[in-house]
Amino acid sequence: MECRLILQSPLVKIFPEEGPLKPAYRVFSALQGETASFQAVYKGNNLCREELTVCTDSPLNPYIRVRGIELCPSAYPCHIETDNGYLRTAPGLFPDYLSGLPGRRALLIPGQWRSLWIDAELPADCAQGRYPIEVSLIGENGECLCSAAAELNVIGAVLPEQKLIHTEWFHGDCLADYYGVQALSESWWGIAASFVKTAVKRGINMILTPAFTPPLDTAAGGERTTVQLVDVYEKNNTYAFVFDNLRRWIELCGSLGIKYFEMPHLFTQWGAKAAPKIMAYKDGLCRRIFGWDTPAVGGGYTRFLSQYLPVLTNKLREWGIAERTYFHISDEPSYEHLENYLAAKNSVIEYLSGFHIIDALSSFEFYKSGAVSEPIPSSDHIKPFLENNVPRLWTYYCTGQHLKVSNRFFAMPSARNRIIGVQLYKFNIAGFLHWGFNFYNSMHSKRHINPFAVTDSEGAFPSGDPFMVYPNKDGTPGESIRIMVFHEALQDLRALELLESLAGREFVLGLIEEGADMPVTFGEYPKTDEYILDLREKVNREIEKRIIGQPGGIS
Repeated sequence: MECRLILQSPLVKIFPEEGPLKPAYRVFSALQGETASFQAVYKGNNLCREELTVCTDSPLNPYIRVRGIELCPSAYPCHIETDNGYLRTAPGLFPDYLSGLPGRRALLIPGQWRSLWIDAELPADCAQGRYPIEVSLIGENGECLCSAAAELNVIGAVLPEQKLIHTEWFHGDCLADYYGVQALSESWWGIAASFVKTAVKRGINMILTPAFTPPLDTAAGGERTTVQLVDVYEKNNTYAFVFDNLRRWIELCGSLGIKYFEMPHLFTQWGAKAAPKIMAYKDGLCRRIFGWDTPAVGGGYTRFLSQYLPVLTNKLREWGIAERTYFHISDEPSYEHLENYLAAKNSVIEYLSGFHIIDALSSFEFYKSGAVSEPIPSSDHIKPFLENNVPRLWTYYCTGQHLKVSNRFFAMPSARNRIIGVQLYKFNIAGFLHWGFNFYNSMHSKRHINPFAVTDSEGAFPSGDPFMVYPNKDGTPGESIRIMVFHEALQDLRALELLESLAGREFVLGLIEEGADMPVTFGEYPKTDEYILDLREKVNREIEKRIIGQPGGIS
């Protein structure tokens, strides 16, 4: 039987009927403490399905992991309006889910190209030097069917700690719903811990904390499954609070590496018109006391917040995380919502003195009004914010950022995902927000979905927008190509920052621009895999050049 194996960069997406379109990936580099990835693409002329064993031969074997890249369905890969930066626009199967390979057993499917994701998680003390990595596919009869080799150059400099604040909204209710466990049960806590651990590993250092069920993507009048870490007790319009679960959450997430805590929005999405869902115990029964039917300002909810927020903020100070805790008023307000937003903010601002208040928005006029001191504009509306030197500027993208700018839809090439690291560096962006780490609901949370079968929230958002990880059967998150490539973007950012510390910012900006046909912005940038791969190799070479003669490298 003939079998072909070709090593490829982490930026290619392999479809079963379409083989590699890029030259073989032979030599690449990485810093100490970095995860270095590539793909092994293979195809056989076998007449029936066969199981192969994947072998790697390298001094780096203790750090090497091999996963299969599974095809995932997309009924809605993109919006009607697209640009030329998509791989495909028709519904179909797209490579995305990274599956474990027990015994490193991979399938050889007749006539189809398939791919393996291989990464080396280099420790910070990995010895610098050049390491060969050979990948072989062994048939059921023990015969080596094909092999290919590459060389990884480990640079003697440790990848520095991430400075960017990065949140991908964590949906604790979706974990309870998918796994059929009670929110805040011991089973739920174990599952949540596993998902948080993976989030941290991939550069997420801020966590959406469900003190109350976050009022996000919920139909007006509808509810999401309750996940409420703060217990509320009501008697005669007076409230008492128990923070045991909130403290447990903060201690758990902190132990796993989370540095920043993001409180749920204090008012409903898209206009701050109502209160979020709040559950409370009264006369021994737990019931909903606020929700869509509660005006945001001027009634019982305002009275509730006047009692809750002072107690909460005192607890945050007591726990030593006040400076690392961020609050929201309402998500994605438009200029027409300014009056509502200001009324909501003014009803709570006296209790949040000294705390960060951030919100996603796209209107510069909204920011100019003074309503939001720390805005998070979308990447396709960030230009006026940059031109006016808004301090501590964040950015975000979601389903609406589907033209020109970076994003991570199934249907987009991985280079369009990874370029964000260069952009975040060039424009000194302080934080990045995305709404979907693990959103396993339909639009507006009307129904729960199986993310292995429905990747677009039932035709609401292009596949790749609602979630970055899949829920494995064992309660662990299954990673995607997209989360790995975004993590590579964050590693690029950190490497650029390291080079800046050695050579100066102007030198690094020059490297970024010299390989581009235009000044790099959020909307204009080189679209090729080669630009990003070549830039990263240049950065690594420049770092290596500057540490020659420094025994043991730098850290």
